[in-house]
Amino acid sequence: MTAAPARDDGLPAEPTQAERFGRARTAQSTALLEDYVELIADLLAANGEARPIDIARRLGVSHPTAAKSINRLKREGLATAKPYRGVFLTAAGLALAERVRTRHRLVVQVLEAIGVPADTAEADAEGIEHHVSDISLRAFSRFLQARG
Repeated sequence: MTAAPARDDGLPAEPTQAERFGRARTAQSTALLEDYVELIADLLAANGEARPIDIARRLGVSHPTAAKSINRLKREGLATAKPYRGVFLTAAGLALAERVRTRHRLVVQVLEAIGVPADTAEADAEGIEHHVSDISLRAFSRFLQARG
């Protein structure tokens, strides 16, 4: 077997690049569920209910789009819904919402620590929180702890 020729075009090896893009696609799919459970948890805490129409409005999607995503949450065991009563999170949904909220707060804290204004840090964290690896999250935490 001969060795692969050395690359000089600056591109990563094909399997490496394919894995990276695959992780990004998975994160995008998961991000939707995470946004929904986080919002549902927030609505339940603030209002005692999370109605599909409120979820749709806050996420800026149509009611049918929200209903489709809520059905996915139910299929995945993250939520339940009762007619005329709204959406509720299962124990797994609540745990996921807490993990997402913790990740979000950590990303916001790191962005603010490096000088990003609070409102921008909050907005940017909405995207970063879904794509950042556990390795990076641990490094973020160590960075913040080292700062005191």
